[in-house]
Amino acid sequence: MTYLEAGDRAATFVSHAYAEHLVDLGEVRLNYSVLGDAANPPILLIPGQSESWWGYESAMPLLAEHFHVFAVDLRGQGRSTWTPGRYTVDNMGNDLVRFIDLVIGRPTLVSGLSSGGVLAAWLAAYAKPGQVRAVVCEDAPLFASEARTSCGQPINQGLGPLFTLWSKWLGDQWSIGDWQGFQAAVPSMIPLPLLQALPAMMPPEPGAAPADGPPQNLREYDPEWARSFVSGRATESCDQATMLANIKVPMLFTHHFHRRDEQSGMEVGAISDIQVDRVRSLVTAAGQDFTYRSFPEMPHSMHTHQPELYTATVTEWVAGLGQSAVEYSESVAHS
Repeated sequence: MTYLEAGDRAATFVSHAYAEHLVDLGEVRLNYSVLGDAANPPILLIPGQSESWWGYESAMPLLAEHFHVFAVDLRGQGRSTWTPGRYTVDNMGNDLVRFIDLVIGRPTLVSGLSSGGVLAAWLAAYAKPGQVRAVVCEDAPLFASEARTSCGQPINQGLGPLFTLWSKWLGDQWSIGDWQGFQAAVPSMIPLPLLQALPAMMPPEPGAAPADGPPQNLREYDPEWARSFVSGRATESCDQATMLANIKVPMLFTHHFHRRDEQSGMEVGAISDIQVDRVRSLVTAAGQDFTYRSFPEMPHSMHTHQPELYTATVTEWVAGLGQSAVEYSESVAHS
C-alpha cells in the first residue's frame, strides 16, 4: 500500500494563522506549527481523531504567553504522512518520541484531546526517561477507545458507530468519498442517544463547511484511522490498563459532557465515571499525582469551544505542581 504525503493531497488544504513545518522522522513526515518564545518551557499539543493541529489555533496564542507551543498533526491527519495499515497507538506514540527528540529537544509538558489524550498517557508511560514532565488528558477515552476493554464500555458502544460510517462511506484514504451517502445513513445507523449527543461530541468547524461536502477537518483525515480503532487494530498491542499502571509523571484529567441513557443503558460521552475512577486508581497506584477536573456541560473539545478556560485550567494546574513541569523545563532551558 502506498504512503501519501502532503504533496499528494495539496488541493485539500487551506491556509492558517501560523506557519507549518515538516519534520522527517524516518517512516513519516510529521507536520506541525510552533508559537511562542523558545525561552519558555515547551508544551506539545496532540489533536484528537479527525482533528488537525489547527484545532488549537485559538488556544495557541493564549498558551504562548506561558509556553513554547508545538501543535502537531499525527500520521493520517492534516499534512502529515498517511500510512495505510500502520495506524496504531504504539506507532503514533513512537512518532511523538522522535518528534520530541528532533524538534522540541528538551523535557516537555504534553496535552492531548480524545485519542490525543490516550497518546499523552502513552507518552507518560512509555516515552524516553526525562522526555515528558507531566500530561493533560483532555476528555480522553481511556478504556472507551479499546475494542475489548477491561473496564466499562468498549468503543462500539461509544463513538464506534460514527467511526464505522466514516470508514464505510468515506473509505480508507478517501477511496470511496460518498459524503452524501454518509449523511443519509447517519439518522438510521447512529443510535439515538449518540445521535442526540453528537453536537457536544464533535469539534466546531472554523468557518462555514461546504454545502455539498465534508468539513475541512475531515478532508484532512484518513478514514482508515476510524476503521483501525473500531476493528481494534489501533489498540490491540497496547493494553490501556497496563499502560496506565506504568505512568511515570503527574496527570491532569478533564472530564467533559457524559451521561447514561437510562432507556438503553448506553454511556454517552468520551469516557464514563467508572472508567475515570479506574484511571485514577491505576495512576495513583503507580505513585503519580492524578488531578481530576469535571466540566459536565463542556463539549468534547474544551480547547476549541472555550480556549481561555482550557488555558487557565492547564496553567493553573502546572503552577500547582510544586517542583513543576514548568520549573523543571525552565531550568533545563537555561542550564
